[in-house]
Amino acid sequence: MFLDKQLGNGCTWINLDVEIIKNLEDLSEIYGLDKETIEYALDRNERAHMDYNRENGTVTFIYNVLDLERDKEYYEAIPMTFIVEKQRMITISNHKNAYVIDQMLGYLENHEIISIYKFLFAGLELISNAYYPVIEQMDKSKDEISALLRQTTTKKNLFALSDLETGMVYLTAAAKQNRLLLEHIQGHALYRNFNEVEREQFDDAMIEAHQLVSMTDLISQVLQQLSGSYNNILNNNLNDNLTTLTIISVLLAILAVITGFFGMNVPLPFTEEPNAWIYILIASLILWAILAQYLKKIARN
Repeated sequence: MFLDKQLGNGCTWINLDVEIIKNLEDLSEIYGLDKETIEYALDRNERAHMDYNRENGTVTFIYNVLDLERDKEYYEAIPMTFIVEKQRMITISNHKNAYVIDQMLGYLENHEIISIYKFLFAGLELISNAYYPVIEQMDKSKDEISALLRQTTTKKNLFALSDLETGMVYLTAAAKQNRLLLEHIQGHALYRNFNEVEREQFDDAMIEAHQLVSMTDLISQVLQQLSGSYNNILNNNLNDNLTTLTIISVLLAILAVITGFFGMNVPLPFTEEPNAWIYILIASLILWAILAQYLKKIARN
């Protein structure tokens, strides 16, 4: 999606699609983008940060945007590039974060005259707000999966819990990186040049970033607690099953010992007794009962 919008007071907003960047050979002459900035925009694993060029005053912001098009069983975040100059802001988007551009267009329709940094921080606030519906959905899924696991601890439900936990780890990391970026801006000399309106918009973006970190961190901790609890339950069930099997094997070993003893080809007691098998069976059952009580006592301790 290519856009060229006026923000007022001679300021311009240009949005470039990643495919446009790949096809253009010399972006430095057309848009003034250097090779390093292009690498930022094309790197899917780039973390959120700010890069300030002292020579020309250009600031490059990398911000984590939620990927609504899940390629896996969980959500991830992808970087989006914002390049701010004196009278121009360039955003570099792709099909996965194009929804942010649509939201920024909607915001621009309600604000005809707006400064570049106010528009930038409004966009960052919109990005944070896009996380909330997904996080609320994940929180609801967490409760549903927890209820299912209380009934039956199946592999399907455990895998679903694991996917939720993995996705929340990614979102928590992305939210914390975004918050660190805003804190970096607040401590930078650039912040002192903002006017009152821009600082107010920045504060709104900072509040949303902090709230997002709190939500993701809380749900992530709850998911980790749930995962740990069900792992302990599975381990306890496994131990109980192994204990039961051990008791059964020991009890069966009594019959094997007794029958093996009387199966020896040597003179033995009760060999001439026609009801000997009954006595042997009764003695085996008595031994079974005594040993079973003893093993249960050991198992309880």
